[in-house]
Order: sequence, then C-alpha cells, then structure tokens
Amino acid sequence: MSQQEPPDRDDESPYAGSKDPDLRSREVTEGRDRAPHRSMFRAMGFDDDDLESPMVGVPNPAADITPCNVHLDDVAESVVDGVDEAGGMPIEFGTITISDAISMGTEGMKSSLVSRELIADSVELVSFGERMDALVTVGGCDKNMPGMMMASIRTDLPSVFCYGGSIMPGEHDGREVTIQNVFEGVGAVAEGEMSDEELDTLERNACPGAGSCGGMFTANTMASISEAIGFAPLGSASPPAEDAARYEVARETGDLVVDVIEAERRPSDVLSKESFENAIALQVAVGGSTNAVLHLLAMAAEAGVDLGIEAFNRVSERTPKIANLQPGGERVMNDLHEVGGVPVVLGELLDAGLLHGDALTVTGETMSEALDRYDPPAVSDLDADFLHTVADPIHERGAIRVLTGNLAPGGAVIKITGEDHLHHEGPVRVFEEEKNAMEYVQAGRVESGDVICIRNEGPRGGPGMREMLGVTSAVAGQGHAEDVALFTDGRFSGATRGFSIGHVAPEAFVGGPIAALEDGDVVTIDIDDLELSVDLSDEEMAIRLEGYEPEPNYTAGVLAKYGQMFDSAANGAVTDPGSKED
Repeated sequence: MSQQEPPDRDDESPYAGSKDPDLRSREVTEGRDRAPHRSMFRAMGFDDDDLESPMVGVPNPAADITPCNVHLDDVAESVVDGVDEAGGMPIEFGTITISDAISMGTEGMKSSLVSRELIADSVELVSFGERMDALVTVGGCDKNMPGMMMASIRTDLPSVFCYGGSIMPGEHDGREVTIQNVFEGVGAVAEGEMSDEELDTLERNACPGAGSCGGMFTANTMASISEAIGFAPLGSASPPAEDAARYEVARETGDLVVDVIEAERRPSDVLSKESFENAIALQVAVGGSTNAVLHLLAMAAEAGVDLGIEAFNRVSERTPKIANLQPGGERVMNDLHEVGGVPVVLGELLDAGLLHGDALTVTGETMSEALDRYDPPAVSDLDADFLHTVADPIHERGAIRVLTGNLAPGGAVIKITGEDHLHHEGPVRVFEEEKNAMEYVQAGRVESGDVICIRNEGPRGGPGMREMLGVTSAVAGQGHAEDVALFTDGRFSGATRGFSIGHVAPEAFVGGPIAALEDGDVVTIDIDDLELSVDLSDEEMAIRLEGYEPEPNYTAGVLAKYGQMFDSAANGAVTDPGSKED
C-alpha cells in the first residue's frame, strides 16, 4: 500500500511568479534595499522564480555517527525535490544528532536529551534568522524527531514532518534480530547463557544497514505518533529507510508543504488536546516507548496544550494494547509496514471509538477524513498474528501506566510488556548512578525479587536524564525481566522491557522523595493500583532530606547550562522558558 498523497490541487503553484506580501521571506528577498541579500542567494544558485516563491527550510540532521541518520542527506534531497517541483524555494540546513545506541552506558548518554533541546533551538534560530516561511523537518534518531516537531511548534510555521525510516532486521541463527538482542546478549553472556563467540556473531548481523532501530522503540514510536498527532501524512512512518517508498514519502512531504503554506495551516491549527490524546492512544495500543511520554509532554508544553501526565493513565485505561511489537513482542516496524502501516492501527482505534476523528491533520482533513481517503485494511481482514482487534486485544489496558505514591508524587512511568508480576514488594538496593548498578548486575549479584533504585540521573541531576538500556538489558538477559524491579529518576530506552520504572518525579537532585531512600527500605510497586511507595512516614523522609544540597556534576559547558534549565520530567523536561510550569 502506498503512503497517503496530498489532497488534489492545481498543478501550478499559486506562488509561481507572485510576490505575496504575507510571506515572511519577503523581508529578505524583495525591494531595492534587499539587493545585497538577493546577491547572496544568487551565489547559491537561486534564481528569480525561487526568490518569488515561499522559502521552505529543510533542517537535516544527517551524520555518520549513527545508522539512523547516515542516509538522511538522500532523504532530504527528495524533500527538496518535492518542494521545488511544487513551486517552493527549498533551503536545506544542518543540525546535530547524538547516537543513543552508541552513547548508551557511558557518560556521553547525558548529552542525548540535551540534543533534543539543542535541535529545537537551532532549527528555531535558523528559521527565525533567515525569515523562512515554512519547514519540512527531517528526523531519524530518537531525539531528532521530538526536537524537530518542537521547533515547528515554537515557530508556528506551516510544517510537515518527514521520518527517515527504520532499519531492516538482521538475521542470526535463523531468526530476525535487532539491536535489542545484542544488548540483552551482553547480559546473557554474563549469566553464562551465551558464549562470547555467539555474541560476536550476533553483533555482526543485527544491524544490516541504514535506518533507525527496527522495533517499536523510541524512533518508530515517535514516527508513528507523527501520523497520529497530525504532523505527518498517513502512511509516512513505516516505509523502511532503504526502500524506494521512503524517498517517495520524502518527495510528497515536500510537495505537501506548499499546500500547507497556501492554506496558512500552522501547528497551532492542528495541535489540540484531542490530537495529543490520539497520539497517546496510538502509543499505548502499540506498546510504544516510555520516552514518548516525556516527548509528548514537552510538545504539549511548547504548544500551550493542557496535557497533564495523568492523561496517559486516562487514555490507557480505555485503550487496549493490540500490537505485539518489539521490545515486548517479536515483530518490527517493517512487519507493520507490510500489512498497511500505522493507519491500520489508527483505523482500528477509530472504528472502536477510541480516537478523536474530528482532530485536524496537516493535510487539512480531519483524522476521520484522512483515514477514509487512505482506506487501510481492517485488522480483522489481515493474516497478521501480531495485530489484534480491539474486541480481542492482547491486553485490556494500554501499555503505558503512570504510577504515583510517596516515592513519586509527580509521577513515574512504566511500559507493561506482560500481565504477570504486576505487584512487587521488597527491600531496595540504592545506587547513586548507572555505572555502579551496572557493575552490580554484571557481577551476577541480581536475584529474583530484587528491587533496584538508580537515582541522581534525572534531567537536572544527571544532568540529561540518561537512558539505561545497558542495565535493563543485562537484567533481562539474565532472565529477570519480570521478577526484578528497577526504578530511576532517569530514563529507559525504547528497547527496554520488563519491570522498569523511569521518570520518577521529583528527581533526587531537587530533593524528591527518591533522595531519602536507604538500602533496605521496603518499596511497594503495584501496577493495578498505580502505586510506587516506600514504607516511610512523611516525617522520616523529611528528617532524612534535611540539609540535602547535592553538588552539580558539571559546572561549566553545555551540560551545566542545560542542566540548570531543565524542568521536571513530569512536564516533559523542557528548557524553553515559555513552556515551563510554575
């Protein structure tokens, strides 16, 4: 099935040969005083027709530091072609990226969440400084995608999001594998369940080419959300990175943005509480990454949409999990693509009354109208064992839950990958950073029933709220995914599975209750009752926290700067002053 095409319009751009005074770019392209400016444009090969057309920024985070982004120059080139063919003036510019998978488990992982903010800042600055009229934002790795969408929200320029696509699964021992299997293989070797030689073979076969990690990890979750929230046309999330359909999607997003400019359709027109609830419904139905909680809260804060963290429980309560995708399941994004992509899931949810069908999308259609035109197959008509109907779901409730209690009055996030072991109680083992916890796990000291706390890894305390896939994968690789509980004020990778609770708020660094924990305190985790608590009175915790004033880990440079600016995870860990809650 092909991706959704823009609605029909006249072949000739309304901007061809025009000098529309409403275009912001006229500030740098029109009038005698702008002759020097036009001279600079002409040096880059732009002609009179270009200078009379809307200026469309194409921010591109292409880089040779991650397979997620290594091919994005080609994707952006297709976007540029689409903009040019539709009568726009495409201007490509670069921004940064961080490879989460490569920085994982190191001090460098603290830069990841900072990169989301820096990407949003840089795209905002370039589009503001150069007086651009619109954006087609291109993203690949985990933080590119929310960063790009946050930039579109801040600028409120007519915008379309274009995903770079996911990697195909590798093959090992006759089965499909992804990077998740390699991380869990490290734990299996420590447990004696896998040899170093097999891990070496797995390492060499898990990632066969370009594209973002193939499961329903953070990148594919955010790509899917870009369709559900209305930022990207239907069908655009699932074509693989190296498939010809990916480049057709890119060309069509370039074409679509000229329509969006003509209609003066902005993110503030598309984004609403209903569109965010559609995004959450999609996330919990497919078992998407817990990171999407953080990113959706940040996007809502940027948009001025009243979306509290409790919305994830409310939507998850009414929306079942219907897709069996990695990391909780076996299938990957390409499997979903082959049966029709994200619109298949959206269609199933809409038919069950679990989506707001009247929410607007970037094409100008409502979600109901867009799905009607796309016409995805019904789940019940598919021969796809990894997709279930709402009437016969995998789990009755969605995959994301937000826990509260005296350890997390601001909330804590867990993704449910099974329906067993939903209650856990026991003495806690406290670690002050990820490294110490990883050494403990790798030494084979983890036992069934353990409760592990890793603190001082929050947005400000880390700073940067590191993902901890290494620790959780080592625990899972040793066979303890469901019987060892781990909680942190940091984050987990989208590839994390098992009893892993992140985003504990308030974080330890600002004096949150998690800072009062001591080894041996009895912690209760109850998923049905949405509880994360410790058997301590408020008075005892206050005594332990008296005089608590931790020193920051960094006092200079970018980590210090953004560390001072981060807000709570409960509000998306934003740094934009205008989007912070009091």
